[in-house]
Parts: sequence; structure tokens; C-alpha cells
Amino acid sequence: MNAVIYARYSSDHQREESIEGQLRECKEYADRNDMVVVKTYIDRALSAKTDNRPEFQKMIKDSAKGLFDIVLVWKLDRFARNRYDSAHYKAMLRKNVVKVISAKETISEGPEGIILESMLEGYAEYYSAELAQKVSRGMTENALKGRFNGGAVTFGYYIDKEKHFKPDPVNAPIVKDIFTRYADGEPIRDILDSLEAQGVKNRYGNRPSYNFVTHILKNRRYLGEYCFKDTVVENAFEPLVSKEVFDKCRKRLSLNKHVSAHFKTVDDTYILTGKLFCGLCGSPMSGVSGTSKTGDIHRYYICRAAKSKKSCGLKRIKKEFVENIVLNCTLKLLDDSALIDRIAETCFKLQSAENTKIPAMNRRLKQIETELDNVMRAVKKGIISSTIQDTLNSLEQEKTDLEIEILKEQCERPILSKEQIKFWIYKFKRADIANNDQKRRLIDTFINSVYIYDDKILITYNCKDGERQIDFADAQNYFRAYKNSDSQSRRSSPILRIGDPSGSRKAYFAYCGIA
Repeated sequence: MNAVIYARYSSDHQREESIEGQLRECKEYADRNDMVVVKTYIDRALSAKTDNRPEFQKMIKDSAKGLFDIVLVWKLDRFARNRYDSAHYKAMLRKNVVKVISAKETISEGPEGIILESMLEGYAEYYSAELAQKVSRGMTENALKGRFNGGAVTFGYYIDKEKHFKPDPVNAPIVKDIFTRYADGEPIRDILDSLEAQGVKNRYGNRPSYNFVTHILKNRRYLGEYCFKDTVVENAFEPLVSKEVFDKCRKRLSLNKHVSAHFKTVDDTYILTGKLFCGLCGSPMSGVSGTSKTGDIHRYYICRAAKSKKSCGLKRIKKEFVENIVLNCTLKLLDDSALIDRIAETCFKLQSAENTKIPAMNRRLKQIETELDNVMRAVKKGIISSTIQDTLNSLEQEKTDLEIEILKEQCERPILSKEQIKFWIYKFKRADIANNDQKRRLIDTFINSVYIYDDKILITYNCKDGERQIDFADAQNYFRAYKNSDSQSRRSSPILRIGDPSGSRKAYFAYCGIA
């Protein structure tokens, strides 16, 4: 039987050797029970109270591939300390015909085994809850004594050897200055400019931001308060600001909430960045935005050479216009079933060509099987010697090792069938072009480059003969008509149907489905 090992430890203070011990005992158990270990999954410094463990989730996902029959753990609490998660994920594994086995806890197959397993899982959950309670009690005690409980150290303080907060001689005056200046009516923008001029850095070594200043102004720790859950301790350590100044700053912040909007970056997502180029000079095109006299924000793509060096005459192009053309030409491309078949065939061949290890190992496996057949024929004829026996043992061992290596490689890099590849490609036809993530995936997958000229757009796709030329005048007229259409028409035809513009404008509109 093929097995995988899942190992985990939950604390940063536990040593790496604890993982090595789990792996050693699990491998010894596998050897005793004729199990072949094809892969190991290890989560370091992650608790089993949650299922948010990367290697654990990868193991559950891999179980559907049918490459292993058993998940081997040192003890059941390595798998989960939550009975709900344990039952849920064991049910998923059972559905994939995979069983969880503990190397150190002997559990029978009958009803008694079910009861014992339930008791062990219950104890693991109890132990976890009891441990959390003890830790919480200890941290509450720390808070009452004004001692640091871990986490990020508050800007303006440092932690001494006794785990107490002490004013930082370098940053504490900066915090006091921020509170004083804001209480006196100075704008946050001016305070930020001053901090940058002084070379002040946040705890990550980055330039201070608007949120950096507002977080300081809202943090009650600067009053000497220390909070842990429901426990609030006043005068736990030396304050950096008086309550009068703090309340004055908080009141001003609440009155000027709208001011923060001026500091937020406009949510511009230019999905063609890196794919869009100037057709006149070849320079990349980048996204820019501007505000009109009416307050409306307009977004464009502009040639970098035209923007910086003024050495190119290409005019900027509206973001919405060019992105809609590219997106909908790409969706139109997916209507070509013959092209999709060709892409799927190419991808299928490519993945086999890229993974050279599995074909080489399969060739060697066939060669070994041929050699084994030859040895067995010699044995049947009565030709038996120590050399033949050694050759037979060596070939059988090499065959076993090679089969395990092939399984490991398949776990890491599964081969998709043509049908799976086609299904994945066709999923893009249902992409929501109002969703930025789905739009970006569509662009990244299929678009190689887009070139903008004065009179046309040239789109090159990531496939052979995958090139489309869009006449600018026709596209602009249709896009303008689309924008001016009523909302009912938009709902009934939410996608711009732009296709190959060969022939007359009338023929082009007919191709697009426009009366």
C-alpha cells in the first residue's frame, strides 16, 4: 500500500528534531506494515486547532488523485485537535478511499476502535482548550503587571529585560510631537512631510504613511493603558501623552473623517500594463488618470516616451475603450472550437515535453521489466547462479525505487488530459469581465501583446496564428453607440461583440451582430 506521512508541530519554541522524530517513527511503522511512503507533508509552527495549514490542505487535495491509500501520522492530535475538523477531513479522505492511521496509537478496526479514536480526539481537543485557557490566564496576569505579551512593539516604546514598556529615547519624542502638532490644528499632510524630511521610518523600515500617523493618534497605549482581551490596565507604564491632548486629537479625527479620502489612492486597475505597447515607437504604455473641471475621473493609457521624453506623437487612449476591445476579442476567440482543440493538443504535448523525468523513468522501467523477463526465462531453464540471483534482487529493488520516484513526481506535477485542458480553457468563456481578478487572468493567459497605432489596434495571442487587427474608427463608433444605449440594451447585451473587421464597415457591424 502507498502511504504519505503528515507531520506537524505547533510552537516556534519546539525544535526541528520533533519533526524528525515523527518522521522516523512513522517510517519505522510503514516498514513494519509493508507500506511504501511516497511523500511527506510537514507544517511547522502551526496549530491543529485550525485547518488553515498549507501542507495539510495540499495533502487533502492530493488525496483525490488516487496516488496513496494511507495518511500516516505520529499521533491523532497531529492530524487535528478539533473534533469537527477531524470528522470532516476524515470523511473527505474516506470518500477518496484514503485512511488515517496513527503510528503510536493502536486502534482496532471494529466498533471499539471507533470509540477509542473518538476518545483520543476528544482528549486532544480538551488538552488544546485547557492549554489555551492556561496561556490566556498567564497573559492576563502579564497584562495586570504591565508586562509585554508579544507581538509588534508599539512605535515610541522599547521592551526592557523584565518585559516592561519603556519610552524609546529616539522615537518617543516623535510621538509626542505628532500629538502636539495635530492637537494644535496642523494637517496630517504637513506632519507627514516633516517626518519624511527628518528621515523617520516605521517599524518595518518604510516611509511613514497617512495610516501610520492616524494609528498613533488613535492608540490608547500612549496614555499608558495596556489592554488584553477584556482586561484594561491604566497607568501600566509611562504615558507619552496627556489625556487632554489625546482626547483633543481623537475629537478632531472624528470631525475630519472625510479628510482621509484625499489620501487614498484611486482604485485604478490597469489590466493591460506590461502587455500594451505603442505601435509608433514600441515603448510600453502605462496607466494615468486625471480629474476634469466637473470632478469626474478619467483614465487613460499613454506611451511612456510620449509622456516623459515627448519624443512620440501617439495620443493617449481611454482605458475603458481599449480594455473592452481586448477583453471581448479574447472572449470571441474562445468561440473558435477548432482553435481550442489545437491549443489543448499543444498544451498536452508541452506538459509531457517539459517533464522529462517521468518519460525517462518510464523508459527505464520498461527496460527493467524486459531484463527481469530475461532473468526469469533463464531461471526457468535451470540456469541458476549467485550472479543471476544478485541481478534479480538488484533489478527488483531498482524497479521498486523507480515506481516510488514516479509516484512522487506525479504528486508534484500531475499530467492533465486533453479534456481537462479544454474544460479549463472553456471556463474562461464564463469569465465576469466586471471582476478585475477574472479579467487579469483572462489577459495573462491568452494575451501576448497589444500594440496601439493611430488608426488600429493589433492584438497578438499566445497561440500560433493568434493575431487580430481592429480598425479604430469602427471600434470607436460601436463603443460610442454602446455607451449611449439605454440600460435595458446593455443588460441584454453586456459584452461588446468585436470581431475581425475585414471588409466594409457594414460587413464588420454584421459580423459583430449589429443591425
